Amino acid sequence: QVQLVESGGGLAQPGGSLRLSCAASGSILSINVMGWYRQVPGKQRELVAGITSGGSTNYADFVKGRFTISRDNAKNTVYLQMNGLKPEDTAVYYCNARGRPVGPWQPDFNSWGQGTQVTVSS
Repeated sequence: QVQLVESGGGLAQPGGSLRLSCAASGSILSINVMGWYRQVPGKQRELVAGITSGGSTNYADFVKGRFTISRDNAKNTVYLQMNGLKPEDTAVYYCNARGRPVGPWQPDFNSWGQGTQVTVSS
């Protein structure tokens, strides 16, 4: 029903930068929250950053001051600007979106992207 397409992952040097993008499409009435999560082998998926349709943000402690989340509501797109990358930022990053579908009798959606690999290595 709601599809998320991610881009921007790849390889970066320690201290370098990457910008992730995630565009939502489908039968969407509104997207209340979009965010980024990450997961490494053997660990739980964890929140990196989230943003509401009104622009309120929430960051994990380990990225505060380094990462910035933003959105373009008109394009149903969320971005994650990652600066000062560290090797421990290496993970698969997943986009998430929650909101209302067009169908009035359908439940709220909670959709995930396919994940994009971010690798930080010298």
